[in-house]
Amino acid sequence: MGRRTKRWIQKAIKRKGALRSYVKRKYGKRGFTSKGTIKTKILRALSKKKGKIGKRARLALTLRKLRRRK
Repeated sequence: MGRRTKRWIQKAIKRKGALRSYVKRKYGKRGFTSKGTIKTKILRALSKKKGKIGKRARLALTLRKLRRRK
């Protein structure tokens, strides 16, 4: 096993805001909560897609779990 870097999240996210702009373009206001975060229901639906959007949605769900754990 290789050494884990401390800043793996920053390296994993290549285009910041790409998922938000996709959701805004496709779903409009109904894609976001009142706080401004992407709705979990939409993230789960997008995570089933192939390609970049699916990867970004899966990473967003993972990061959401990390934030909750603390």
